[in-house]
Amino acid sequence: MTDLDSEPCPRVRARAGLRAVSRHIVRQLGMLNSAFGELPLSPVQAHALIELSNEAVSIKQLAQRLNIDKSNASRAVTHLTEKGFAYTQCNPKDTRSLLAHLTPQGKKLLQKLHQQQNTMFDQILSQLSTEEATTIESAMATYNKAISRTQAQQGYTIREITHEDDQAIAKLIREVSAEYGLSADKGFSVADPSLDNTSEQYQAAGACYWVIELDGELLGGVGIAPLSGEKGVCELQKMYFSKQLRGKGFAKRMAYLALDYACEQNYQACYLETTACLTEAISLYESLGFEHISKHLGDTGHDACEMPMLLKLS
Repeated sequence: MTDLDSEPCPRVRARAGLRAVSRHIVRQLGMLNSAFGELPLSPVQAHALIELSNEAVSIKQLAQRLNIDKSNASRAVTHLTEKGFAYTQCNPKDTRSLLAHLTPQGKKLLQKLHQQQNTMFDQILSQLSTEEATTIESAMATYNKAISRTQAQQGYTIREITHEDDQAIAKLIREVSAEYGLSADKGFSVADPSLDNTSEQYQAAGACYWVIELDGELLGGVGIAPLSGEKGVCELQKMYFSKQLRGKGFAKRMAYLALDYACEQNYQACYLETTACLTEAISLYESLGFEHISKHLGDTGHDACEMPMLLKLS
């Protein structure tokens, strides 16, 4: 079989499908048109109008809310002002900036905008059952959250570990372990004698360790390795993140990276051991499909981790 004949991995197929559906939705909603439906507004101006509906907003705030650059936000406000839909005043809290307000004419146009959009979405919803509409709303919310996390992760680098990273990753693991009270004397993985040469532990076939760095500083990592004594089973290992990374979605992203690798290596299942005080981690593992099992597998040496979990891989 040639490379051209090979089946693309699930994430490659998902990427192509998501790009296609996103592209078509943007087109179908008219976001590429110069006018927003039947109203004398561009799409950016329409979104600016909505943001001005409840309060006066500065150009900087508008740019942040619409996720556009300040010059684009400034142009939108200028056009709304020229058309009589908005006006600007000096910001009493910052004389270097202006606050944009809606005029009475702008408020009337906003009502027409809402009516137009409500009509369009009512027509869309008429094609769907209540269950389908709820499913789409939930999926779109998840999609939106993924986009936000992607933006929060810009500038960070994810790569495989090297020998030069050993000291930094050992330091990070010890610091995070101490933060949660996972001390070496209690039998947690921080006691592993191999901690100071982590990179060497992932040179074997079917093993890999990835790190996250920003401006040369190591901030997190996760690994996959064969589970000793269990054929076809791998272990999710040494998943640690600094405080700076938390809340940005890196835990789930790194877990997916590791699990995709496990699938590529033809593992049938992925095993891990954790402890009750790591509530955020347990919730993450459960959301990924890991199930609690009644007994430990393999020979991990982490007798203090009382919660074994297993995920079957397709």
